[in-house]
Amino acid sequence: MLGPGRRMRRRRMVGAAATTAVVVGTAGAVSHHQQQRYANQAAAAQQQADMADLQQQQAMQQQQINQMQSQQQYAPQPQYAPPPPAAPAPAAGTDLTSQLNQLAQLHASGVLTDQEFAEAKQKILTGG
Repeated sequence: MLGPGRRMRRRRMVGAAATTAVVVGTAGAVSHHQQQRYANQAAAAQQQADMADLQQQQAMQQQQINQMQSQQQYAPQPQYAPPPPAAPAPAAGTDLTSQLNQLAQLHASGVLTDQEFAEAKQKILTGG
């Protein structure tokens, strides 16, 4: 059996241990809460910095667009040379003669058969 002095010391030790456990648990919870708060603050600060960077990039892009547009506005327009005048139409007789000569050369070289030559010549002569 334990004497009254020993029981009292034992109760004090148990009470002190319980108090210590409560204090340690509370300190841990407070520490965890503080860490979360600091992490949230850091994330918010990073988000603000990212937003500022994005806005700066957009402003630079807009400035480049404006510069390009102003350069295009004042850039001299390219000057194109006028098209060459159309070649005068050959006289009807000369054109007909040259077409028949070409046809005869194709026939003589074997590109056109006798029948194809006759059909093409008839087409030229009738104006078709």
